[in-house]
Amino acid sequence: MRKTFGLNGNFTLHYKDADFGEEYFSLTSTSEIKDKDTIKVIHIVEPPTLTLTFTDVESSIKSASKTCIQTSVHTSVTDIYPSISSSYSGSQDTPILSLSEHKTQRSQRWPSEFPVPRFAYDTELVLAAASEAFKKDGIQLNFTPILPDILEKLAETIFQYVAYPTSAQLSDVAEALIQKYPCLKEPGSYNGCYGWRQRLKYKMGNYRAKLRGLGCPELDVNSVKKKRAHEKAPAKNIKKPRKAEVNFLPPHPQGETEESLERERVELLNEVKRDMNYQIISEKMAKTFSIRRQEIVSQAIPVNDLKYRWPALFNAAQINEEFERITTVNLETTFMAKLDQYSPKIMSLVFSRGRSSKMS
Repeated sequence: MRKTFGLNGNFTLHYKDADFGEEYFSLTSTSEIKDKDTIKVIHIVEPPTLTLTFTDVESSIKSASKTCIQTSVHTSVTDIYPSISSSYSGSQDTPILSLSEHKTQRSQRWPSEFPVPRFAYDTELVLAAASEAFKKDGIQLNFTPILPDILEKLAETIFQYVAYPTSAQLSDVAEALIQKYPCLKEPGSYNGCYGWRQRLKYKMGNYRAKLRGLGCPELDVNSVKKKRAHEKAPAKNIKKPRKAEVNFLPPHPQGETEESLERERVELLNEVKRDMNYQIISEKMAKTFSIRRQEIVSQAIPVNDLKYRWPALFNAAQINEEFERITTVNLETTFMAKLDQYSPKIMSLVFSRGRSSKMS
């Protein structure tokens, strides 16, 4: 092919397969070519060489994210803001304001093993003595005097991960508690912790009521007084985070108000229209995350209004960062890792279907 048609550079050959709806497939052997078949020449553009260093995903996820996003940001800016891409002047040397700098936001997903917190000092003394007695004689502890402290500390720890725990998550907490302190196991329960799960369920309801009274936006959005006239029933139109949403409706950063964050939004809008400094935009997007979530969750503003008020959110790099702010998971890194994991199975499935079609 190279000699006959005078082809230069690297290329690959595809042939038209009638068994697959006249689609083109890579040619791997001349035996696949039939008389008067159609052959397509695909020129190969050599991609830039990339050097990958594999490390632990959990420990390197943020650094990998920032490197990937900063490398590709200029392309993203050109695609979305072509009229101002020439004025892009974002500095990549200055560290970007990270999620951990906003103490009002959650930074972890629900753990695979729930960490039982330390209780009050006197409660710990009672549990230590009861654990020794349980090991020696199997005596169960009468935990009524220390029950309020246990439930309070567990509720505080649960709320660090979710405001509305599921039954399965409450079961995780109860099982972790009796595993650490077997003396708290309930003899009459089928699994030794069903009663603890029920106590935690009601405790979380009371705990949410207390925080709602203190103005926690994630809970205040579901108060009856904040609902519309036709949604006044307490259980109607409950706004809860979905499975992956860790920071569903976070409070404003300390010292910030709606008015100050609105000023930040206007400055952010001007920055997008004027200089497109990536560093400044990332900082302001992280700072205004709480008010943006209020508009999306509480007000349910249309997409057109959202694009008008937050044009930077429709930048590919900012989509990555916003996804990580909401879920604490890096979208691009996770997607590529999963793609690498499942690619062999996908390719095997495609090849097996191709072989079976030819045999038939």
